[in-house]
Amino acid sequence: MAGIYIHIPLCKNRCIYCDFYSSTYDGNRAELVRTIGQELVDRKDYLHGETIKTLYLGGGTPSLLRADELAYLFKTVMDHYVCDFEEVTLEANPDDLSDDFIQSLRRLPINRLSLGVQSFHDDDLRLLNRRHTADEAKAAVKRCQQAGFTNLSIDLIYGLPNQTLEAWQDNIEQAIALDIPHISAYHLTYEEGTKIYRMLQKGEVKEADEDLSVEMFRTLRQRLNDAGILQYEISNFAKPGLHARHNSSYWDGTPYLGVGPSAHSFDGKDRRWNIADTRRYIALMKEGKPYYEIEVLDLASSYNDYVITSLRTIAGMDLKHITEHFGEPYATYCMRQAEPCIREGLAEVTAGRLALTERGLFLSDAIMERLMWVE
Repeated sequence: MAGIYIHIPLCKNRCIYCDFYSSTYDGNRAELVRTIGQELVDRKDYLHGETIKTLYLGGGTPSLLRADELAYLFKTVMDHYVCDFEEVTLEANPDDLSDDFIQSLRRLPINRLSLGVQSFHDDDLRLLNRRHTADEAKAAVKRCQQAGFTNLSIDLIYGLPNQTLEAWQDNIEQAIALDIPHISAYHLTYEEGTKIYRMLQKGEVKEADEDLSVEMFRTLRQRLNDAGILQYEISNFAKPGLHARHNSSYWDGTPYLGVGPSAHSFDGKDRRWNIADTRRYIALMKEGKPYYEIEVLDLASSYNDYVITSLRTIAGMDLKHITEHFGEPYATYCMRQAEPCIREGLAEVTAGRLALTERGLFLSDAIMERLMWVE
């Protein structure tokens, strides 16, 4: 089995925290869609005939595409790949989801929508430069549910400047009240090159206190667990059976093809990423020139990939897998590096798996870095 990711790097406006590649210029949209379609055709052998189980349209803002443009991309996939879709996800902004557009989506293979809500408080949304209001977000969720889209996910952000624990708790309660089966919750990060990073450097905003951030994370886990929305990855929570199958493929080593500007691919042996420049991507595709870079994974890189992806999940790392696939030296090194984390209560070994504790999940980046193999 395998998955396909289609990156649509279009946005009406730029959110101040986002460091994903996107552009507010859509003058070449039709040409971009055609070029992505051509890449799908050109790379039909990349996944070696594996059946496509998941398809994910992300961005950017895929909901800016018209229904006929989406239909063209779906037809291209189904014409050139063996497809047996279990999950087909479209990322969408709430204000794009009019009744007419939702009905047009129902006629496509899409069976899951991921809405970029971020907050149910208008002051947060204005700060983040989101296009919708809190009421519009809730109305969009209800319209999707009424149209038959029951497999919904929303994104929320915590650790915002001046955000209180009470405000964050209210966001969680509103999400639960909407009966949303999947929630992705991310702590705000100040990525270099984003507007909010520049605001931080100028002293216009202040990072959230670490103790408050930890309490927000703990509150998130506990309240969603009480509501039957269980954590299965650092930032992802779902009702039983409704975890994101496509995103899970990134964490369990399933091959996937990524098409479109800045999209990444993985076939088990190498990683490949397209250039993050729409105009150059289109031009290079036209000229038949390379529009991507490739990293062939050696044993150390593959081990490090496994550390980064598996420790993101609640299940953690399979220690037997490390021995069998990377060898005893890597298994010994892994446990030696993990021992201080285990003593400090950041990680634990259960039934042959090394997994992060609640506190460890919040500090996951530092722990992953500690376990990675350094030549």
